[in-house]
This record gives sequence, C-alpha cells and structure tokens, in this order.
Amino acid sequence: MAVCGVLACNEERRAETEQPSVRPSAHPPVVLFFGTSLTAGFGLEPEESFPALIQQKLDSAGLAFRAVNAGVSGETSAAGLRRIDWLLAQPVAVLVLELGANDALRGQDLAAARANLQAIIDRTRAAHPEVRIVIAGMQAPPNLGSRYTAEFRQLFVDLARRNNAALIPFLLEGVAGDPELNQGDGIHPTPQGAKIMAENVWRVLEPILTP
Repeated sequence: MAVCGVLACNEERRAETEQPSVRPSAHPPVVLFFGTSLTAGFGLEPEESFPALIQQKLDSAGLAFRAVNAGVSGETSAAGLRRIDWLLAQPVAVLVLELGANDALRGQDLAAARANLQAIIDRTRAAHPEVRIVIAGMQAPPNLGSRYTAEFRQLFVDLARRNNAALIPFLLEGVAGDPELNQGDGIHPTPQGAKIMAENVWRVLEPILTP
C-alpha cells in the first residue's frame, strides 16, 4: 500500500547521528528492533510502540528476552549501517530489521539499499554468530512506477532467502490505508494500529524464540 512509501514525507526528522537510549547489559539477551519512525513509535507514548508491546508479549510468554527499541525517525539504510556497530555491544539474540522505506521515499538506488541492509546483517552476524534475523517487509508508493515498486517489495524477500532469515511479509498489513488506524498524517499508526503491527511481528517472532 502507498502509505508506507511516504514514510518520511511528513515526519519530524531527527539527525541521522541520533542514538537511542540503549545501555549494554550482560543479561538478558536482546531482541533488537532496528528501524525507522514506525519502530520508534512516532506520535505514540513509549509504551504504545510495537517493540514495547512485544516486550509485554515476551513477559507474558515467560520468555527471558529484552526488547530494545532502536528506531529513529527518518532513518535510511545508509544511516542505519553507520550506527549499527554501536548497538552491537549488547548481547543481541535477534535482529528485527525494519529499514529501507525511507530509501524508497527518496527514490534512492535499490542496489545500494540492498547492499546496506546486507552489510547490517553481516556485521550483526560477525558480532553475534548465533543471532537470528527477522526482516520486516515494506512497500513503496505506486507513483515510483511498477518496476521500482516490484523490485522494492522483492528486495526484502531476497534478503530473507539469502540470509536464511524470517520474513514479515508487510509490517503494516491490516493498518496501511485505514484512517481509523493511522494518525492524522495518514502515515504513522495510532495505538490501535501499533497493536496490529505488534501482532504482525509476533506471528513471525514467537516461533523463533519459543524452545
């Protein structure tokens, strides 16, 4: 759907050097949510973001993981690559990678975006060989043309296959395009929309974490 492709048009952009408040700790292992304003929970209270909702699910399921929200508004794949090493000081067990939509928004070369995302995965695995990868699929707006939108959608599928990673087909499934589930900008989910996003993520994440 087109809504995710205009991700950064109306959002307040933070500097690409902004670092989330994450402190390395020995225990428990981390589920690192690495992404854009969708991950950060733009316009929501911290406890309403989908990573925070995943933490609630982890706790309810008795799974000893810590969900870390490393989302930054306006983040591109290149900016993510520049800051990933700092985040890998933690004992990362799972990387949930939600990047690429802002690359599409800016009409950037998809080969470069693919290379950046692959480099993020490679660096994560180099730091934590046993890490599991979850890739959040996104969609580009139709105004970028059918070829570009098809290649963008396929990018996430290809990354998942190449890296033996789990794939969330479309992070905003059931949310995109529904005015009742999005804030006034038509882009960022409401608290109810974030709950649906959390379900989309949990459907893929839970089997990975359950013994």
